[in-house]
Amino acid sequence: MISRNNSEPLAVEPVMGTSPPTAETISVSARLPVVNSALAVGKPVASAIHTIGLLAFLAGGAYFSFLRANVQRAQVAPNHHLYLPSLALEWAWFGYVLWGVRKRGISLRELIGPRWSSAKQVFTDIGIAVAFQISALFVLAAVGYLLHTGSSVESIRFLAPVGSIELAMWVLISVSAGICEETVFRGYFQRQFIGWTGNAVVGMLISAMVFGACHIYQGGKHAIIIGVYGALFGALSLYRRSLKPGMIAHALQDTCSGVLLSMMIKYKFGAM
Repeated sequence: MISRNNSEPLAVEPVMGTSPPTAETISVSARLPVVNSALAVGKPVASAIHTIGLLAFLAGGAYFSFLRANVQRAQVAPNHHLYLPSLALEWAWFGYVLWGVRKRGISLRELIGPRWSSAKQVFTDIGIAVAFQISALFVLAAVGYLLHTGSSVESIRFLAPVGSIELAMWVLISVSAGICEETVFRGYFQRQFIGWTGNAVVGMLISAMVFGACHIYQGGKHAIIIGVYGALFGALSLYRRSLKPGMIAHALQDTCSGVLLSMMIKYKFGAM
């Protein structure tokens, strides 16, 4: 037993039949990361009413994006006045989730994962994110092939950033999406559905379906591919017990896809 109060030094009482812990053992234990209980199978992280509210919030945003995407596709030179509203919406979802889980006594650190305590941990998560992203690209390419998506640049042409200002905004939105969407879909929804169903795989798949449905404005086949992508992110978060590698990979994917899409559009259609 280890006990401590404000007036007494640390006291270690050995358990019968075992050797008392050394100072080195205590030091190593103190450096261990906190357990991310919010990503383990257990109780839901928020109330059902809160989850219903978040689903309605997301459905409203998806419907608005769907209507706006149809308008943008019809324009010869799409404008991106929705970049700032999209950024605000991402962080509004994040704030709503944070409010809901805190009512259950769950901190943001528990939802996302233990904080980095060394440069090695940072580079490890970055390496995992890059390896995950490369592997995911092969999986998504195979899914796209099975769905016969082909070259569908024109269907998402309206999303491409044009010019340095829009490109900077795109990067900002991509980083925000990595943080906010991983927190919402893998940190919150996945944990919530796992808590309700008692099954990690089922909870992961339901969260992935919601993730794909929220991107329906990119087209039905793209929404399916994004749903598969969400399942891969869910598996990564369960494996690592942390959202950080997924956040890095998500932000990296969105950033690179925007840059490449912009280059492809410029090459195929000329300046917009």
